[in-house]
Amino acid sequence: METKWLEDFVSLAETRSFSRSAQLRHVTQPAFSRRIQSLEAWAGMDLVDRSSYPTRLTPAGQTLYDQALEMLRALQSTRAMLRGHALPDQDVIGFAVPHTLAFTFFPAWVSSLRRHFGPFKSSLTALNVHDAVMRMVEGSCDILISYHHPAQPIQLDTQRYEMLTLGHEVIAPYVKPDANGAPLHKLPGAAGHLLPYLGYSPGAYLGQMVDLILKRGGVAVHFDRVYETDMSEGLKAMALEGHGIAFLPHSAVKNELQAHRLVSAVPAGMASLEITMEVRAYRQLPSARDGQRNSVQKRTVQALWDYLLGQCGDDAQAPQPFTP
Repeated sequence: METKWLEDFVSLAETRSFSRSAQLRHVTQPAFSRRIQSLEAWAGMDLVDRSSYPTRLTPAGQTLYDQALEMLRALQSTRAMLRGHALPDQDVIGFAVPHTLAFTFFPAWVSSLRRHFGPFKSSLTALNVHDAVMRMVEGSCDILISYHHPAQPIQLDTQRYEMLTLGHEVIAPYVKPDANGAPLHKLPGAAGHLLPYLGYSPGAYLGQMVDLILKRGGVAVHFDRVYETDMSEGLKAMALEGHGIAFLPHSAVKNELQAHRLVSAVPAGMASLEITMEVRAYRQLPSARDGQRNSVQKRTVQALWDYLLGQCGDDAQAPQPFTP
């Protein structure tokens, strides 16, 4: 039995909705349902009455709900006590950042901060977007930096988290040039002439953005998927070797574009195939903290956040709730 199953179950008991709880827990509804079923398999009985709507618990489910609240509170209390053993001068700001931003955005951003805000210690954990968000939800980082697009928003409780916009990122298709500087492969291709395509793995955030680009592009694109990975740096490396077309963030390829090692795969006159995303920072509201961070670290995080608020001005706001 996994702790996250109990957290899922508590969410379901409180929202009485599989779809809403899946959103709050940052998983797909099928994955959320499987986790509830796994918990029922562990318990050896039904915990949810699926014949009713809204969802309600069985008598056994109600018993487990009461016990789960106690167990989760005890675990949170234990974690707080363990973190209380941290040294008082351990003022490291913990960041959770998706892989692509960890390679492209984060290093230059921290350099700028250290020039203008001042020196500070930092720790970066690079993950996929979903796991980076979960680090914030679980209280395992101070600041989450992630992409945002209205079609694929980060769903965080506006009563617990605040957000500000740090910048914008454009994702578009690029390819290696030939000896004359022209694209090796030009969009859109044709039914009898498929273009080699370097794609993101299923479920990758940037892959979902590419799907949106192609859906909105208004042009039939003819691809033959020859390679996939969940990291844009992996796609860039393959594109640089001439293996095909890859949709990449501009920040990841700006040096290669200047050196003419990559070029746009969209020919002149063709409608643009790109999308703009926000780069956002999130943190837990001070009033929502559970006291697990020592006071020195809280002051360091607060000072940095106040600086960012001053830099971002009107872009700072609460994260917008998502309505399906």
